[in-house]
Amino acid sequence: MNSLVQPNDIRDVIEADRAHVWHHLTQHKTFETVDPRIFVEGRGMRVWDATGKEYLDAVSGGVWTVNVGFGRESIANAVRDQLVKLNYFANSAGSIPGALFARKLIDKMPGMSRVYYSNSGSEANEKVFKMVRQIAHRHYGGQKYKILYRERDYHGTTIGTLAAAGQPERREQYGPMPSGFVEVPHCLEYRGQYGDIANYGERAAQAIEDVILREGPETIGALCLEPITAGGGVIVPPAGYWETVQDICRRYDILLHIDEVVCGVGRTGKWFGYQNFGIEPDFVTMAKGVASGYAAISCTVTNEKVFNLFKDDPSDPLSFFRDISTFGGCVAGPAAALENMRIIEDENLLENTTLMGERLRANLWELQTRHEVIGDVRGAGLFCGAELVSNRQTKEPVEEKQVQAVVAACLANGVIIGATNRSLPGLNNTLCFSPALIASASDIDEVTGAVDTALTKVFG
Repeated sequence: MNSLVQPNDIRDVIEADRAHVWHHLTQHKTFETVDPRIFVEGRGMRVWDATGKEYLDAVSGGVWTVNVGFGRESIANAVRDQLVKLNYFANSAGSIPGALFARKLIDKMPGMSRVYYSNSGSEANEKVFKMVRQIAHRHYGGQKYKILYRERDYHGTTIGTLAAAGQPERREQYGPMPSGFVEVPHCLEYRGQYGDIANYGERAAQAIEDVILREGPETIGALCLEPITAGGGVIVPPAGYWETVQDICRRYDILLHIDEVVCGVGRTGKWFGYQNFGIEPDFVTMAKGVASGYAAISCTVTNEKVFNLFKDDPSDPLSFFRDISTFGGCVAGPAAALENMRIIEDENLLENTTLMGERLRANLWELQTRHEVIGDVRGAGLFCGAELVSNRQTKEPVEEKQVQAVVAACLANGVIIGATNRSLPGLNNTLCFSPALIASASDIDEVTGAVDTALTKVFG
């Protein structure tokens, strides 16, 4: 085991945090009696907190972000060198890292051609929604303005992206939501909605067509989907799903938006999750793994067909995309992203992700043979989920507090895993695993070993 050189006495930092920091996704009442956890160092796949306790991080920084691991000096140096040379200029002008990363990114995305920079996944998705609405006004008489989103999918924290959230608990108490966002059914075969049929994927996709016909194809501008649903339960669409979705979009002239904020840049063993399924999207959005958290960056990538819709009439002062992201002009983002991508290439991390993902799922399937509480194991690459049920026949979900007890037991044993939460009432019952793409066989075994122990502790 690695060890922190010297745990520091940072009581003043802890108290400053307790008094002044408003943490994300956190009920702060707890901190009246318990110290907030503060991480002070990370190397590889391991992090250390203020007490010196070591953890193996199996969720890549807590939210599927640090794809190449902690402590990468080459990325830090690339960022530092760029900041000294030029730290920022509004992206109405270009930069060397911005141009070079855009070209390198497009090389990995056949059929796509343009990169729009911003600074978060929510913002990247919001840009697509704005583009779709502007296209509707300029080219369809304002009619094709509706955006379809899928039950269980999640696209961000802004009011606009929450309007496209297929997770009711995410939206609760933040309404009223903007209009023009319409939900389509999920595609999780384990909790199938169409009976025990052989072509479940096709049937699940046809449910999208049913919604299109109900709403009127002439009103639908775009369909927004995660290639693999993340926080809604790690859902890999069944065979036949994506082919049917692509066909539906083409038949009804609907733009296809793939949200790769979680799956992008290697997480599934391909550069992008959609590349596992032969999809040809019109928009692809990404954020978390683009620079592995070493700098803030997100990208909204489009094809030339979409791009050309915004330069059709130069004489019209409203014809172009009239949007700006202030911190889309931070040059550290593409500088970090370039080095991040080089590391993935040079260290063959896509291949490692595929191999270690197979090991992770095999280990989870083995646990399933010994723990009745594991109802289903699913995923792709180093992006996996294990759904916990109290009865395999009825598929009754275990209580959310029991799922969180498993997460807590792993944490107590020095392994950080995730779980669906604040998403779907009664269905926050899936353990989530997304270790860095550098994970070794011993890392994977340590993670699943901790889960084995935790399941035994919580469920017997």
